[in-house]
This record gives sequence, structure tokens and C-alpha cells, in this order.
Amino acid sequence: MKKQTLLLLSLIFSGLACMPVFAADKDSTPKNPTAIIHTTKGPITIELYAKEAPITVANFIDYAESGFYNDTIFHRVIKRFMIQGGGFTKEMQRKNPKAPIANESGNGLHNDRWTLAMARTNDPDSATSQFFINTKMNSSLDKKGKTPGYAVFAIVTDGQYVVKSIEKTPTMTLGSYADVPVEPVYIERVEIIK
Repeated sequence: MKKQTLLLLSLIFSGLACMPVFAADKDSTPKNPTAIIHTTKGPITIELYAKEAPITVANFIDYAESGFYNDTIFHRVIKRFMIQGGGFTKEMQRKNPKAPIANESGNGLHNDRWTLAMARTNDPDSATSQFFINTKMNSSLDKKGKTPGYAVFAIVTDGQYVVKSIEKTPTMTLGSYADVPVEPVYIERVEIIK
């Protein structure tokens, strides 16, 4: 009986030793959502900073999922500064956006190269659908003290070459709009990947 018990215990423990050990997933924190901005020059993949800019990210996702960005253009392109889109058709007709959102420029993120921020007027809380991609470090656009900045909400993780290609597009003045690409660069659609 003693031998049988020892044999049984040794089988149990040896079986346990052979079982795989599952460590806690080191990367178990939820990842930020990503999006792909499909353009006529290629795809731009971005990571959305949902924790730091929840209002802005929700706004961007809502516009993307509603199809608002489909067939809009990058209507303002300034070399060594930024490319801006998300609000105009190729005829330079402004699309009808939703109500403006609160400015989240005090979220700790900076207008570094490859980041996306919300375009706005002089009113800090006037951002709607338009965004821009910084093509250089633009710290002058960051919040400083009581001076509001431009709310960063995402960063380009792939497709920087596409951004560079758009940035090199020749531009012109069209009516009251400066820095308009001569050859329109379309945002075909924005695909959200959660």
C-alpha cells in the first residue's frame, strides 16, 4: 500500500511538473486603439491616445466611423511644418461638422514630429473634424501656462513616408485659401482598429 501511495504521489507531482506554467501577461493593459488613414498616396497608421485625450479620440473615432472623412482632402500643406485635412472636399467646400469639442491640450502630450493634433480657430474650444500631422517638432503649438495649445491625440506609427510624400506636394493659393495642394490628396477613408 505504501508503495502504491508513493507511486501515485510521484505520478501526480511529475504530471504537475510537466504542465505548462502560464505567467501573467506582461502586456495585459489594454492597448490604445489604432486607425489607418487611407489616402491616395498610401496608408498612414496611427495610434490614438485614448487615455490622455479621451474627448478628442472619441470625436475622431465618431467622425471616422460615420464616414465623414471619406473623400475629404489634405487642404493645407506646409513644408517643414504640417499637413492638415479632415474638413474640405476637393472643390474646397467645407463639410458640415458636429459641434466643437473641449480643448485637451493640457494632456501632457506635445506637438512632436509625427503627432496628430486638432486644428482649431483662435477660440481654444473650436476644434471639430479637422486635424493635422506635425512634420517637425512644433513646440510652439503646445500649451504653455494659461495659453492653450493644439490638442495632440495620436501619433503616426507607420506610413511616415506617406506623410513625407504629401508634405512635398506642390501647393497654390485657391481663393482665400493658401497652401492648397495643386494635385488633391484624398483621404479615401479612415479605418478604426480597436
